[in-house]
Formats: sequence, structure tokens, C-alpha cells
Amino acid sequence: MTLASLSPQAALPSPSTAVWQLGPVPIRAYALCIIAGIVLACWVTERRLRQRGVAPGAVLDIAVWAVPAGIIGARIYHVITSPEKYFGAGGDPMKAFAIWEGGLGIWGAVAGGALGAWIAARQLGIPFGVVADALAPGLPLAQAVGRLGNWFNNELFGARTTLPWGLEIHRMDPDNPGRALRDDAGQPILEPGLYQPTFLYELLWNLGVVALVLLLDRRLRLGRGRAFAVYVMGYTAGRFWIELMRTDEANQILGVRLNVWTAALVFLGGLIYFVRVRGPRDYLIPLGAATTPPPASDLSQVDLSERETPTRAAAPEGYRVVSEEQYATWRDTGVVPPEAATDDDRPAGDGPSGDTTLVDGPSDAEEPADGSPVPRADRADATGARPADRDS
Repeated sequence: MTLASLSPQAALPSPSTAVWQLGPVPIRAYALCIIAGIVLACWVTERRLRQRGVAPGAVLDIAVWAVPAGIIGARIYHVITSPEKYFGAGGDPMKAFAIWEGGLGIWGAVAGGALGAWIAARQLGIPFGVVADALAPGLPLAQAVGRLGNWFNNELFGARTTLPWGLEIHRMDPDNPGRALRDDAGQPILEPGLYQPTFLYELLWNLGVVALVLLLDRRLRLGRGRAFAVYVMGYTAGRFWIELMRTDEANQILGVRLNVWTAALVFLGGLIYFVRVRGPRDYLIPLGAATTPPPASDLSQVDLSERETPTRAAAPEGYRVVSEEQYATWRDTGVVPPEAATDDDRPAGDGPSGDTTLVDGPSDAEEPADGSPVPRADRADATGARPADRDS
């Protein structure tokens, strides 16, 4: 009789293998789940960016910075919060670089990814708030898919339970990572009893956060990073109670797991931002070569009679921030809304950086005779247009 036979039939099974060999190359389930999550997040973010006026393909330029920075940040957070595994007695400092063996902290991933996205947004001339709001539903979707990797690894489970959805956990082989220990008959060995599937709770919670962000974003027309703040609050609220259910080893402060404190503090930060920040949703009109409004459909129309191979549209030099009404007019008619004007209705000019700015006010020698104040060059006009880097 093995430990497996002691477990009830009504249970959630766990995979006994989380890594497969493709010749000399190990294919890890956790890595596949992370990659699948990143692809889904990029797809959602690309669609939402294009709805705001960003040129097609911008999400790839953002991902080039955000994904590596997120992975590095996730690993740094894990090493800092679990230093004894690498620098304590019997620890191996070089193992801190063995990211394929597991150990990524979501808090570091979000912080590092946000830094990378901010750098990319600056380079593209896109307000960072637009990027953050576009990413808001894609990020928890990626996290939900990534939690399947924990299921394959038989990790991040909770305490013992008798619930019908209790999770079977294999006893993993420390000398053969990613594979379960086996008995004399070659059968994978299970830990006695069933356990709370906290990975599944977080997966389902994250899908609920996706729905919450999309619902509030549609109803409240969220902008200026407030959709991302909803994601932060939604995710951390769930992570708080789920973290309390976990039984794996973790550093504690005042008898409470470190991640519980982190979730509470991050939730508070997201709440303060959501309450304090106000303003309409920003939309963008590309400047320079790419000034054609996006098509009504994602399907491109190709002229089969064209003999020459069509060239890829040039990337925009930057973006002009406009209101939702101005963007809708430009998208439907192709007519660029008038630029900002001074009080005497003079047309605005382009700033030295190529972003749309208001024309400078008159010099001291040209001060209006009535002594009225000189209009500031960086103030939004009556139509709502502002420089594109205002929120960067």
C-alpha cells in the first residue's frame, strides 16, 4: 500500500511531472505558463492601446523593456525576501541566478515591469498612464495563467482540508527537480491527505479582477492610471486572504507572513492613488508620418492589383494628447482637430521636441496693452489638447 491509496477519490489531482526533456533541453511547465501569460497580456494590451490611438505594434516595443525588467525585478524581490536560501548557512550565492529553479516575486515583477514600461513609454512618446491603463486587465490575466505553473510544480498550496476540491500533492524529488518521487512499483508518491488549492483560488480571483477592471473601466471611463489602480486594489485584496491560507515557508514580521504586509501596503497605495487622481481619459493622435486614423476593423484591406510590395507604415514621431470627442472625430473623418490657440485665436505651433504645444505667449515688448496675463505655453487649451509627455 502506498500513500496514494490513502487519499480520497474526490480530489483535485496534481501533475507528477513539471519538466520534459527535448533532447538536451529541459522544457519546464512553469516557464511555458509564464510565456503564455505574457503573450495573452501583450494581446490584450495591444488591443487597448490601439483603442486609445497608439500605433500598431507598440506593445512589442514596450514588452522588450517591460518583460526582462519584470523578470529581473521578480527575482530580486525573491532573493531579498528569502536571503537565507542563498547567503545563509549552507546557502549558495550563485543559486540566486538560477531562475529556472523557481523563485519569482510578483511584487518585484510588477515594480520592475512598470519601470521597463515607463522607459519604453518615454521613448515612444506615450503617456505612462495610457500604458498602465491598457495593461490593467492583461496583467491579472497573465498572473492567472502563470498560477498553473505552480500547480505543475506541486507548490504554493494551503493547509490540510477535507473539502471535495482538496488538492493532492506529490512528494517531489529534490535530486530530480520537476519530478515526483516514486515507490518501488514506479508509482508517484502522494503526501498524506488533501490540501487547500491556494493556487486555484488566486487563479480564479485574478480572473475576477480582469472582469472588475473591464467593467469599471467601461462604466467610469477610467484614465490617468486609475484602471491600473483598480487592478492593484483588486489583486492585493485577494492576495491578502489567500496568503494567510498558505503553509509554505516564508519570512514573517510580527508573526505574519511578509507578503501579507506587502499586500496591505500596496492596496493602501492603490486606494490613495485612485481617490486622489482625477481627470478625463487620454486619447492619442500620432504625429509625423503615421497620421492615418486606424481602420474600423482589425482586418487590413489589401489591393491585390498592387504590384509593389507594400511597405510598413513608419512609426510616429510622437503623440498628441486629445479628448475622447476629438479622437472620435479624427478617427471617423481623418480631420486632425485644431491645435491650441491663444486668447487672440492665433494658431499654435509645434514645440522643439515635435510634440504639440501651445504657442509661447508674447514677449515683454509685446505685452498686451490691457495688462492681461500672458497665457502659459504648457497649459491645456479649451479643446483639451496637451503635450503627449505630460503624464510620462
